[in-house]
Amino acid sequence: MLDNDLKSEVLLELNNIEVIYNHVILVLKGVSLTVHKGGITALLGGNGAGKTTTLKAISNLLRSERGEVTKGSISYRGEEIQESNPSELVRSGVIQVMEGRHCFEHLTVEENLLTGAYTRLDGKGAVSADLEMVYNYFPRLKQRRKSQAGYTSGGEQQMCAIGRALMSRPETVLLDEPSMGLAPQLVEEIFQIVKDLNQKEGVSFLLAEQNTNVALRYADFGYILENGRVVMDGPATELRENPDVKEFYLGVSDEGRKSFRDTRSYRRRKRWLS
Repeated sequence: MLDNDLKSEVLLELNNIEVIYNHVILVLKGVSLTVHKGGITALLGGNGAGKTTTLKAISNLLRSERGEVTKGSISYRGEEIQESNPSELVRSGVIQVMEGRHCFEHLTVEENLLTGAYTRLDGKGAVSADLEMVYNYFPRLKQRRKSQAGYTSGGEQQMCAIGRALMSRPETVLLDEPSMGLAPQLVEEIFQIVKDLNQKEGVSFLLAEQNTNVALRYADFGYILENGRVVMDGPATELRENPDVKEFYLGVSDEGRKSFRDTRSYRRRKRWLS
């Protein structure tokens, strides 16, 4: 774990941003959040809450989907980045791992990983060293390095996507739904690797995740999104013990475990937004 002095340094800051699609659909409504150096920050919420849109607003991938940030500011290390293109952000140390893995299916696993080093200028030796580092964290990728990525499992493709991002030497990784479609054992394995990368390599993470239970066990701090707004935030340890989070996201209340049908009524509860 990195020391508290490093964690107090702000890397990424969103200040009251709004995002509109097709000039009419308001998706994010005044979202503010902070990512500190050396930490894992979880962005939590159900499907359609605005998690992916938040990440794409940071990495400037909204324009391809006719979306735009219309209010607020996004800054990295104190400099606004709304007008930066994605390749500039990668060079500055910010990279996104997209939801759904998105490997180049016709390339081998190793070729996929090497595409992540495309923007680097520090020579083949440094790239080779980082490739070995990736293989140390993901030994399964080393075993499958000559296989076409399209013929690997979902878990291996997720590992490949994260490994490809690491090859750019990022300071901050935006990780979108890493657990999606994976068996529980693989989810734990990938989150543990994320934790190791955070602690041993100093990579900061902002991860969007529906699996609140696992995310809050590995994160340092969390934000909960609902309908494009941040409705709660705090240290992960406190969110895990919060009665509303337990009831509405972990399915547990003082009366015991509840069904999803029972928990849907949370949208009408005023204390959630108080």
